[in-house]
Amino acid sequence: MNNQETTIQIRPVTTAADREIFLDVPTRVYSHDPNWVPPLRSNIAKQFAPSNPFFQYGELQQFIAISADSQPLGRIVAAINPRLSEKEGKNIGIFGFFECIENFQVAQALLETACQWLRERGITIARGPIDISTHNNCLFLVDGFDSPPLVMMPYNPPYYPEFVERCGWYKAKDAFAYNFPLDKSLPPEFEKAYRIACQSGVTFRPLRTKGKEFEQDCISLYHLFNKAFANNWSSTPRSLAEFLEEAKALQQLVDPDVFPIAEYNGKMIGFFMGLPDYNIPLKHVGGKLNLLGILKFIWFRRQINQGRVIAICSLPEYRSKMVPLALIYLGMRGVKGKPYKRAELSWVWEDNFSSRKLIEAAGGKIYKTYRIYEKIL
Repeated sequence: MNNQETTIQIRPVTTAADREIFLDVPTRVYSHDPNWVPPLRSNIAKQFAPSNPFFQYGELQQFIAISADSQPLGRIVAAINPRLSEKEGKNIGIFGFFECIENFQVAQALLETACQWLRERGITIARGPIDISTHNNCLFLVDGFDSPPLVMMPYNPPYYPEFVERCGWYKAKDAFAYNFPLDKSLPPEFEKAYRIACQSGVTFRPLRTKGKEFEQDCISLYHLFNKAFANNWSSTPRSLAEFLEEAKALQQLVDPDVFPIAEYNGKMIGFFMGLPDYNIPLKHVGGKLNLLGILKFIWFRRQINQGRVIAICSLPEYRSKMVPLALIYLGMRGVKGKPYKRAELSWVWEDNFSSRKLIEAAGGKIYKTYRIYEKIL
């Protein structure tokens, strides 16, 4: 469907049937896109359950666009996180979960509906796409549509950026994904940095993934995340409950060999967070981990041959001990003897020059670009 006149109804999601339509939209949008990886429907639905800790402080509204014969055309969510407005000193609202058929009229109606909902609540700046939080899915892909997304990375048709820009949205900030082939050795400076860190009293170990030890490591990771990334743009700290819930969802998926932890005097001071690319088996699951879906996931996970580096973190006071370079060295050493052919380091804000310099020194090359948009309401 193109930009011909379409009879559109935009309505808030209020019923169980509406919620199913909301979850069905991507299947129609991406029905002929070979690079799309269907998200797990249960994971999307869970974010709108009353039990989501977000609802203790924020509010949101889901909307769907349907045709005259009740076919799903698009969806959007408008949300307000008062913590974000307080942090930035502006009345900021966000849109997310945007999906739309290739029809500008539908996109325009969805975006204007979300903006109007935000205006009615005193919001003066809209930002997105952000699915409730930048800790979740966010960003539009604007360059690099020729390959599927890696695990927990966004993907969208090329017309999404065009549509939002036609509606008066402008670039707020770009982010990059780096491709990192694993068939080459790191420059010798990285192994040297590892030796210097060890001589400085820093110790390294894999993330512990079992029982109480896993929970203890996650609590340490939570405090480290909040301290190291406190100034991240458009981001507010998660609660411990939110963080632990996300961590438990990943517990069975972690490869400890590519998740080294740095400690000093028994205190966690840094980590390298790598994750196998579970989008490879998820592509075959169809968004549902029922019995058949689980069997397909187990079968196709054997094809995983790449991974994503989600974060490289070191407290600033330990960077002189070469901790970030040492963690990269250990993370890349952890793939030895495994089927990983490449890694993606993502995503990195365009103005995060310290991380970009480190990644590029290690051999990473930008191969995908993403964007957050803003609009004055």
